[in-house]
Parts: sequence; C-alpha cells; structure tokens
Amino acid sequence: MKIEKLPLAGAMLLRGAPAIDERGSFERIVSLSFLESDGLETSYPEISLSENEIAGTRRGMHFQRAPHDETKIVRCVRGGIYDVIIDIRRESKTFGKAYGIELKAGDHQSLYIPRGFAHGFQTLEDKSTVLYFISKPFAPDHAAGLSSDDPALAIAWPAPPSQISCRDRNLPAFKDAGF
Repeated sequence: MKIEKLPLAGAMLLRGAPAIDERGSFERIVSLSFLESDGLETSYPEISLSENEIAGTRRGMHFQRAPHDETKIVRCVRGGIYDVIIDIRRESKTFGKAYGIELKAGDHQSLYIPRGFAHGFQTLEDKSTVLYFISKPFAPDHAAGLSSDDPALAIAWPAPPSQISCRDRNLPAFKDAGF
C-alpha cells in the first residue's frame, strides 16, 4: 500500500498493491498498522455499502458535526464514481476548497477523508457500489450537508444528476452552513 497526499490538507489517496497470479488477485485494502505508521485514523467501527442503480446518481455533500465528525475511507467496488471532498475546517489552509477524483472498481485506490470534510459522489456507471470505512457511528442529530451545486464550490461534476434525494437537493450553500 502506498499513500499519496492530495491537494487538500490531510486528504490522501491510498493505492493498493494487489498480488496477482493465475487464480486472480488478493489485495489488502485497509492495513491499520500501515495507517497508524503515517499517523492516520485506525478505528473504523462502522463499515457501510452504498449501492446505486443508475449512472448519474448523486449523493452528498454530507458530513457530521463535532463531536461526531468522522474520518472515512471510501472505495468503489463496482462500477465507477466521481468522488468529491470539501475541506470545511475553518482553521485549514484549504478551507472551502473542493477536490474531485474518479474511483473505479479494480483501480486499487481508496480515498482517505479526514475529519472536517464534506463528502459526496456521482455514479459514472449503472450499478455502482461504494464501500465506506467510517470512524464514528452515525449520529442523526449531527448529520449535515452542503449543496452539491453551490457555484461558490465550483465542483466540476461530470453531468447533471440523474437522481438526487430531496434532502440533498435542499442542502444549504457553503456560505449559509455556519462554519
């Protein structure tokens, strides 16, 4: 496993190194000792799966407010997604900046999203599935989000959403989120 720093402070791309032979492949997608050696989060009491039937489905931009803010490791295990993170840590030098990356099943990449980031994605293919390792249990009273279409964030989505929840469609703009 290799760790690559991304343009937003604290965000990382985890690159796997699968062992490949005539049977197929084997890859360790999360190694807690490896993460710990780089000072990254190592506790993930929740593991979630997001299954999305239709290309263009958009989810996000979601986060949990302190003290339930969470670190996530996100990996596309079927299909493909355009994954986006936004730094919402007021004290950060990259506060208010967005970063997007394409993740596809079989690309051997996971996105490490530290506490203090909003996260969302748009599916690039039908039947795309996303695996999440999450450092804090879901706390509904601390769940929040930002509009994925806020012009101030300048997110370069691949297309208009084919599906988006009513909740996500009505999330506030960055300037109105109270950071």
